[in-house]
Amino acid sequence: MTVDRLLPDQDARDLIELTREIADKELARRVDEHERAETYPEGLFATLGAAGLLGLPYPEESGGGGQPYEVYLQVIEELAMRWAAVAVATSVHTLACFPVATYGTPAQRERWLPDLLAGRLIGGYSLSEPQAGSDAGALSCRAERVEGGYRITGNKAWITHGGIADFYALFVRTGEGSRGVSCFLAPGSAEGLTFGRPEEKMGLHAVPTTNAHWDGAVLDADRLIGEEGQGLQIAFSALDSGRLGIAACATGLAQAALDEAVAYAKERQTFGKKIIDHQGLGFLLADMAAGVDSARATYLDAARRRDAGLPYSRQASVAKLVATDAAMKVTTDAVQVLGGYGYTREFRVERYMREAKIMQIFEGTNQIQRLVISRHLAK
Repeated sequence: MTVDRLLPDQDARDLIELTREIADKELARRVDEHERAETYPEGLFATLGAAGLLGLPYPEESGGGGQPYEVYLQVIEELAMRWAAVAVATSVHTLACFPVATYGTPAQRERWLPDLLAGRLIGGYSLSEPQAGSDAGALSCRAERVEGGYRITGNKAWITHGGIADFYALFVRTGEGSRGVSCFLAPGSAEGLTFGRPEEKMGLHAVPTTNAHWDGAVLDADRLIGEEGQGLQIAFSALDSGRLGIAACATGLAQAALDEAVAYAKERQTFGKKIIDHQGLGFLLADMAAGVDSARATYLDAARRRDAGLPYSRQASVAKLVATDAAMKVTTDAVQVLGGYGYTREFRVERYMREAKIMQIFEGTNQIQRLVISRHLAK
């Protein structure tokens, strides 16, 4: 189904149409092959970058698309409706550009942003560690000052596009405590940086997720983004935006599952009529549709607050929580609608259900989102 979107202007409508054309041509036709074979879609992100889809929410003067977040997120949702792994990687790339775009010096922005935002360089976000996921303050990967720069030693984990990305927003310890973490723009080709084998995941098979080992790699001093000790401030600020990206991915995935379930229910017949005409199934589909619409409304509310310069941290956590829980329920219900066929790989809904699970976990687990929301309520 084509989603009837409420967009701010004709430019936004044109952008959504362009996204749909590219997504149908480049994503929808390739997704099944690559997800089943667990192979990376070479050249696809270059295509998205050339179309201007990898720098949408950043200023035009820096090479971005100058789009409000409410439009950018709907582009992400359109991509996720065709291929969740690609949408997630696009959201992560946008997240990885955030430190330089927001905290970089004028010289850093001039040097790196045009290539980052045009997608000539693809980014990854390297915050988590094997023992530090939700607890970002427990980071142990360390940067030590040396002549001309910093020597990086330690391990990072759960890196989307790990081993393939051209650069990483890297968060490492330069001191003690919560103010002892710093952010670097690290090149993926750094000598002394190696990556583990891709994780064997339930879903999102086409884009690798890996750990990384930093064995004394030296980064030039000008790759420090912001001030020493400002890393967690940068990371958490970026994650508010990143959670909205994941909320949009989850909404697109849920929409795809709903569309497939509705199409099946219109064709499958039992007891002499289409199963969508049976009240039990019709009501289930209605609940699925309400879940998708509610998810979209929550992320758009948060995005519009962000665009207006208003606080949106709580709303971002609400959006991530609501949208990813909805995606899990809608995709599970889609399998139920298809019955036994839903449990087979002949139909996509079993993959959608597997892909939805991780969205309740990354960019802050949904338990962490509830913690963030409750702390806002306690203020």
